Amino acid sequence: MATRPDTARKLLLYWMYGTMGLVWLMSVVYITGDAVNGDVPAATAVVNAVLATGFFVLSPMLLTEAFEHRPKPTLKLLAAGLISVVLFFTSPLDGASTAMWMQTLTLWTSLAALYLPLRATVVLAASLCVGVASYAGFVTGQPWQSILLIEALNSFIMIAAMLAWRWLWWVIRDAHKSREARARLAVAEERLRFARDLHDLLGHSLSVITLKSELAAKLATKDQDRAAAEMAAVRALAGESLFEVQQAVHGYQALDLDEELAGVRAALEAAGASCVIEASTDGLSPSARMLLAWAVREGGTNILKHSTATRCVIRIDEGVLEMVNDGVTDLGAAPGSGLRGLSERLVTQGGSFSAGPTQGGHFLLRAAVPA
Repeated sequence: MATRPDTARKLLLYWMYGTMGLVWLMSVVYITGDAVNGDVPAATAVVNAVLATGFFVLSPMLLTEAFEHRPKPTLKLLAAGLISVVLFFTSPLDGASTAMWMQTLTLWTSLAALYLPLRATVVLAASLCVGVASYAGFVTGQPWQSILLIEALNSFIMIAAMLAWRWLWWVIRDAHKSREARARLAVAEERLRFARDLHDLLGHSLSVITLKSELAAKLATKDQDRAAAEMAAVRALAGESLFEVQQAVHGYQALDLDEELAGVRAALEAAGASCVIEASTDGLSPSARMLLAWAVREGGTNILKHSTATRCVIRIDEGVLEMVNDGVTDLGAAPGSGLRGLSERLVTQGGSFSAGPTQGGHFLLRAAVPA
C-alpha cells in the first residue's frame, strides 16, 4: 500500500513507453515498406531505421528525466530533435508513410513541452507546424493550409496528452505527500500534548519537592522533628505526582473503539482500498472495547504497511473481531513485532489472537476478548 504512488508513476511511464515502442515498430515497418516499394534507396532506409531506433531510445530517457519535475533542456533533448528533423527530410512525404514522419517532429515537440515553459512551447510548436506545412506542401503539391491545420491539431493533442500524464502523476505524488505530512503532524501534535500534560502535572510538584527538600536539609541540624515532617510531606507529594503521571499515561494509552474503526476506514479508503465495517459493540465492557481498539489499529497498520489490499471487511460480534483483506503478499512471512505484541496483550487479558492467510487467498486477523 505504501508504494502505490511509485506504482502509479511506473504505470504511467510504462504506458507511454509502450506507446512509443508501438510507434517505433510502425516506423520500422514503414521504412521497410518504403525500401521494398523503391520509394527510398536501401542505404537511406537503413540510415532511417537506425535514426528512428535512436530517437525512440532517447524518448523514454527524456520522459523519465522530466516526469518528476520540469528540468532544463538537455543535450539528449537536442539530439532527439536533430534526429527527428533528419528523419523528416530524408523520408518520403508522398507515400503511405507520410503521416509517420510528420508525426515524429510532433512527438518530439510534445517531449520538449516537458522541459520548456508554456510560452516557449507554443512558439516552438507553432514554428514547427508552419515549417512542416510549408515544406510538405511544396514537396507534395498539396495545399499547405490543410497540412497546417492537421499539424496544429495533432501538436495540440499530443502536447496536451503529455502534459496531462505528468500532471496526473504530480497529483498522485502530492496527495501521497500530503497524507504523510498530515500523519507526521498528528504525531507531533500528540507528542506536544503529552509533553504539555506532563509539564503541567510535574512542574508544580517538582518545584515544591525541591523547596521542601532544601528546607529539610537546612533544618536537619537545627530542628530534626520539623525536618522529618518536611521530608514526610516530600514523600507524600512524590507519591501523588507518581499517581498523577500513571493516570496520564493510562489515559494516553487508552483507545476508543469507534474512533479507531473510523480512522482505519479513512486510512484504507485514502490508500485506495474499500473498507466495510459490521460492528456490534453495545454490550462490550470498557476493557474489551480498548483491547479490540488496539487490535483494529494494529490490523489496519499491518494492511497499510505489508499488503496490497483493495478490499477489507471488519466484523465485530460478541467480543470477536475479524479483519479480512485480499492483499496477501507473502504467505511464508513471520508475524511482525506489532502482531506479536498484540497477541501477548490479548492473551494476558484472557483473550485469544490469530493472524494468517486463508485457503481462499485472503488474510484473516482474528481477536477474541472477554465480553
